[in-house]
Amino acid sequence: MKETKKIVIVGAGLCGSLLAIRMAQRGHNVEVYERLPDMRKTPLAGGRSINLALSDRGLKAIKSAGFKEEILEECIGMDGRMIHSINGEERFSSYSGREGERINSVSRTGLNITLLDKADEFDNVNIHFDSKCKHIDLDNAVAEFVDKDGKAITVKADVILGTDGAGSIVRKSMMARTPELLFNYSQNFLRSGYKELEIPATDEGGYRIEKNALHIWPRGKFMMIALPNLDGSFTVTLFHPYEGEGGFNTLNTKEKVVDFFKKYYPDSLQHFPNLAEEYFNNPVGMLGTIKCYPWQAFGKTLIMGDAAHAIVPFYGQGMNASFEDVRIFDETLDECNDDFEKAFQKFQEIRVHNTNAIADLAVDNFYEMQDKVSDEIFIRKRTIEMKLEQTYPDYYSKYSLVTFQEDLPYHEAMIRGRKQDELLLKICSSVDWDTIPIETIYEQVKQLTI
Repeated sequence: MKETKKIVIVGAGLCGSLLAIRMAQRGHNVEVYERLPDMRKTPLAGGRSINLALSDRGLKAIKSAGFKEEILEECIGMDGRMIHSINGEERFSSYSGREGERINSVSRTGLNITLLDKADEFDNVNIHFDSKCKHIDLDNAVAEFVDKDGKAITVKADVILGTDGAGSIVRKSMMARTPELLFNYSQNFLRSGYKELEIPATDEGGYRIEKNALHIWPRGKFMMIALPNLDGSFTVTLFHPYEGEGGFNTLNTKEKVVDFFKKYYPDSLQHFPNLAEEYFNNPVGMLGTIKCYPWQAFGKTLIMGDAAHAIVPFYGQGMNASFEDVRIFDETLDECNDDFEKAFQKFQEIRVHNTNAIADLAVDNFYEMQDKVSDEIFIRKRTIEMKLEQTYPDYYSKYSLVTFQEDLPYHEAMIRGRKQDELLLKICSSVDWDTIPIETIYEQVKQLTI
């Protein structure tokens, strides 16, 4: 008979909420501590992206918890990218040459609320809001919190799981023990930030632009994207540098903002009834990558999700990677017969190089989305990739390897995808690229050494 553990989870965001559900389903007693108020009762301040792309890896983790179909009801399927040129022309680019492969736009808050409601259904889960983590005693699995009234709370656990995001206190407690843990940590910020806007629904509640697509306005050093919501609106995100043309610090008057949109995003301007007001009311968020190792300390504390591997959002894999953490950790516990110390060690060995890989791919995709999606060579490559996927079921583009191959480790997807890209770009750079038989290209791809 497996021993019931007292598990403290720090952080009740997306990763922490799903983790609480899975640990409760395993029969453990779970105490979750979240620094923010209960979002089901108190609207949270803006600043974080409020729309996310849920794809196969995340859905597989949700399926393992038993409510995939319920979550899909909260989503809008996106079959590809709608690319808006500066002259107002639109070009649709499918994510895959196979039918049924799509990503899903979902509300961050709506999904988090659903997960919290699911966690509350378990008698062996207690969620404590307004509880800010101050320190973790790693040797003894003791967590120290302060509630909203300033009262200190000390909690003893069998194991502590840190899912408290990019600013993780659990991780910082591990960093404080760097000499013993040989703790490595790095953070890298893009020279660009992001700002949220909204395209509202029509007066009739309909969509002003194509519903089942992720919209991109690529402009080289900056870009804008839009994801659909169930109510007919779109969540719009500007990804701009801080300085220079289009910089958030440069666009500092209403006139400059409107003039900029007229010049660079002219086809969108009609969809923003309160553009200038909204622009200055919403904050600018930072975009950064965090890598670290180890993820566990003394067999009693483990970090996962953004606490272990925060990434930029340009592959749509931040949430999916965190959900995949939960699934793989759950499976690792099975393999280790619920020996948490053994599972902690094995889990970090499995995951760290894979999450480092998706972090690097996400940065690569930032430059691809804002610039190369309109490049002639890139368009040629996508044409070939689509034909390969339509013709050969075992061919997957780099994007498809990452997004739709739910059992393929990120690191393998990165290596295989990059080699395929190198070959296809070489082919697409030739003047007679469109005369090369697709079967010849497929054979060349199959001969690549992965």
